[in-house]
Amino acid sequence: MTKKTEIMDAAGVNRALTRIAHEIVEKNHGVANIGLVGIRTRGVNLADRLAKKIGGIEGSPVPVGRLDITFYRDDIAINPQPQVEATDVPFDVNAKDIVLCDDVLFTGRTIRAAMDALIDYGRPRTIQLAIMVDRGHRELPIRADFVGKNLPTSTNETVKVNLMEVDGYDAVEMIKKD
Repeated sequence: MTKKTEIMDAAGVNRALTRIAHEIVEKNHGVANIGLVGIRTRGVNLADRLAKKIGGIEGSPVPVGRLDITFYRDDIAINPQPQVEATDVPFDVNAKDIVLCDDVLFTGRTIRAAMDALIDYGRPRTIQLAIMVDRGHRELPIRADFVGKNLPTSTNETVKVNLMEVDGYDAVEMIKKD
């Protein structure tokens, strides 16, 4: 049996993204040198939303890229027929402050793979991390720079970030497995 608990509703998700957008602008002293890169799937949607919010704050567009990390994962042998999607980073990452965007930070392995993939495109000045939910349980020394919600979990719980573009509604849910 599973039990779902809503952690954030649509308004909460929007507020968190607005706050993260302001934090990104503040930390980077504007947007002149930043680029957002979303990790497929939901990280791409979050990067797009953050770019719109940051563009509204600063009055100038922010470049957005999409990263598929399938072949950079350290568990690729477990899934011998992975679902691969296109990577598209349409701007030069060299000497830029890149903000990687993803939905949930758990062990850190996805972010490690994303950094490896990103480095294949050049040498960013910095790589920062924006996450909707940090649930703990890190296996690698990775931390987020921008967090929508810190949510301590147990190993029998999962966190699902639902986004309108993928799921038809915005919410963050914690699912407990018995």
